[in-house]
Amino acid sequence: MPEVKYDIARSRKDLEAILALQRANLPARLTEPEARREGFVTVEHDLDLLTRMNTPHPHIVARAAGEIIGYALVMGREMAKSIPILLDMFEQINAIVYRGRRLGQSRYVVMGQICIAKAWRGKGIFAGLYEEMARRLSGHFDYIITEIALRNTRSMRAHEKAGFENILEYRGATGEDWAIVLLDISGRRA
Repeated sequence: MPEVKYDIARSRKDLEAILALQRANLPARLTEPEARREGFVTVEHDLDLLTRMNTPHPHIVARAAGEIIGYALVMGREMAKSIPILLDMFEQINAIVYRGRRLGQSRYVVMGQICIAKAWRGKGIFAGLYEEMARRLSGHFDYIITEIALRNTRSMRAHEKAGFENILEYRGATGEDWAIVLLDISGRRA
């Protein structure tokens, strides 16, 4: 297999490759057993939204032989109103008291979605994407926070293995059960 390199999304072509990988991993494209076994992504973005999310902190990508084989989307809290399904999450995050301080008053960024191409799963790319994200963002933020559907057991295990702490579980407005997980990157100054 070709060497994997971690980078940022730099072009429209990169963003289109992210969208193609995302579409292939939406629940509607997977069988129920496949979604349970392999994991899935919940939100479908469009090119305009993905482009806006890519500034000021670009998305993190994994490349092999020049092709994007994985991504982790960076989403500042200013994007909260752009994705209605995520409003609950931002409200929950901002209300959580973590280490004696309300997260809404802290320096956090949301990892909006992570996905690895099926052929590349189980090869450390998930951890590599988060390591690259922490390296690039630790000077700007103290925490990376994301939300995972509790039924997405593969993603729950992978985030735990990557060092994320489950800080809240709640039922969203759609009836889905969610976990909000946090990775402390405050000690990793770039």
